[in-house]
Amino acid sequence: MTRTTTATPTLTVSTRILDDPGDVLRHTLRDAPLAFVRSGDGIVGIGEAARFTFSGPDRMRQASAVWRDLVQGAVVDDPVQLRGTGLVAFGSFAFADDSAERSVLVVPRVVIGKRRGKAWLTAVDTTPDPEPLAFSRTSVPVPAVGGHVSVALGPGRIDEDAYAAAVTDAVRRITAGEAEKVVLARDLVGALPAGADQRAILLDLAAAYPQCVTFAVDGLVGATPETLARTDGTELSARVLAGSAARGADPVSDRAAAEALAASAKDVEEHGFAIASLLHALRTVATDVRADPEPFRLQLPNLWHLATDVRATLPVGTTSLDVADALHPTAAVAGTPTDVAVRLVAELEGVDRGRYAGPVGWLGANGDGEWMLALRSARIDDDGTVRAWAGAGIVAGSEPAREVAETALKFRPIRDALA
Repeated sequence: MTRTTTATPTLTVSTRILDDPGDVLRHTLRDAPLAFVRSGDGIVGIGEAARFTFSGPDRMRQASAVWRDLVQGAVVDDPVQLRGTGLVAFGSFAFADDSAERSVLVVPRVVIGKRRGKAWLTAVDTTPDPEPLAFSRTSVPVPAVGGHVSVALGPGRIDEDAYAAAVTDAVRRITAGEAEKVVLARDLVGALPAGADQRAILLDLAAAYPQCVTFAVDGLVGATPETLARTDGTELSARVLAGSAARGADPVSDRAAAEALAASAKDVEEHGFAIASLLHALRTVATDVRADPEPFRLQLPNLWHLATDVRATLPVGTTSLDVADALHPTAAVAGTPTDVAVRLVAELEGVDRGRYAGPVGWLGANGDGEWMLALRSARIDDDGTVRAWAGAGIVAGSEPAREVAETALKFRPIRDALA
């Protein structure tokens, strides 16, 4: 089912080079941020020129069709021609087909971006016969950002005891042969202080996790390390993360933690399921699929991950959102086999994840874009409720106490940003 909250407009889009605006995250809106930024490069949005919402199993396919129609009717003036210039939309999609939470595509009224040492501003007009964008080169003032945002996060609908019980049940079901891997998550909940500037949360996340993508779309904010689908023409890249360990307190223990992760049969098995799942799904939409022969150890400030990079070639006309639709949900966020794992996730968690662990990212007029998995994230509702999620992959060798501890580690980016 598709619902538009605005009539499908005819868009006039103009992009111009901009003097360096500083930290682009400062330029989005304090109470409705739109952002996709890694290591200082990326795009942020201001306001909404168009918004489209979707639900059900066809939500990404319907979004892709709406986007193609919107692009076809748009008038785009983009002399800059970098990734993220011209007409773009930010998107965030629900994890489950039957989620009550709406998936969304948002076209901002203004986009400010930085990439490869260049900055730009894109203006989107929905009025008939708009005036041309009235500058060839300019600067924008750097907005002041409110103070640090503190939120006390406590147990949500799935507390530690309930989560440990769900892990025990999942291991029993896996041992009985129902599945090979199930990814289970739990939540924390708190309340955003009145008048809080959400950009401060994004700045804290970006400073602490610069190698991750700091994102904000329709109230969902986070810093995620996992690339679901990044396209550049017919070239596709993805990064699979599964299997993790806490960083050591000093160089010796840190190195030991990384080596123990690489040697862990449980984590290597979990990672194997995740990469096999992605490769199987990717071969339905791409050719020349290539993956690292062995996982490498990805170092984040709080965790070591087992990671595998994947590349492939796409047919002409395939968009990044088409690929995200084909790949989601991967074993990294659901389990193996996918259909059984999704059913067990719903049964064992008993809670609607909403857009947690779903695709989040951006899409350009030519179909290029980048979609991440919405991990290390929290949803900020209109009433100020903050709900954070973190999960862990459960296999036959999983121990409930260890999985509770792993989710605690994965909550750290959000907890630290809101401390």
